[in-house]
Amino acid sequence: MIPIHEDEHLLVLEKPSGLLSVPGRGPDKQDCLSKRVQGRYPEALIVHRLDQDTSGLLLMARGIEAQRRLSKLFETRQVKKRYVAVVAGHPAQSQAAVETDEDGWRTIDGPILLDWERRPLHIIHPDGKASRSRWRALQTSDSASLIELEPVTGRTHQLRVHLQSIGHPMLGDSLYAPPDIKALSPRLLLHAQELAFVHPFTEQALAFKAPVQWFASLPFITPLT
Repeated sequence: MIPIHEDEHLLVLEKPSGLLSVPGRGPDKQDCLSKRVQGRYPEALIVHRLDQDTSGLLLMARGIEAQRRLSKLFETRQVKKRYVAVVAGHPAQSQAAVETDEDGWRTIDGPILLDWERRPLHIIHPDGKASRSRWRALQTSDSASLIELEPVTGRTHQLRVHLQSIGHPMLGDSLYAPPDIKALSPRLLLHAQELAFVHPFTEQALAFKAPVQWFASLPFITPLT
């Protein structure tokens, strides 16, 4: 797998939908982005993950010290991540009472907890970890909305759970969407489109984009995305 950026400390890659970030359990789940990258860069180490069905930008460190420094950036929320998704319905109507900022962003707050009896599903629950996501609409149709999202926190399945919790699951989502919404797309329509941070060794400001052409109406996506 060829990175879209590489230097002596880090790699930026674009993960396709359907590929695991790291190995899973069982021999049938060993193919993953990290192993493919390590075939070319043996020193590469994972820093963060994307869900198997999510596509987009993913960062890997080259060596232990780089992994430590990059992980610290994520832990202290110094990495800007922006996603795009297509969701059922119109979340702006559901969140009409939630004020927007000057750029049109609204916030979803909801503590997220692993549902042990139905894992890997996660749910909104008072005992969960505090979680916050920001979103704004880019395009709407009668039945769906194309939205941008920014996870303020970094919980497992956070964006999917938050949108589902306000009644607007993502199209193609096999975990959180009802069958009719899942059937609208052959893949989960969630993509990590932008990644920005200050290089932990050079202090250079870095920003990467991997845009997709998605829509709020049929066919929702262009071929090969």
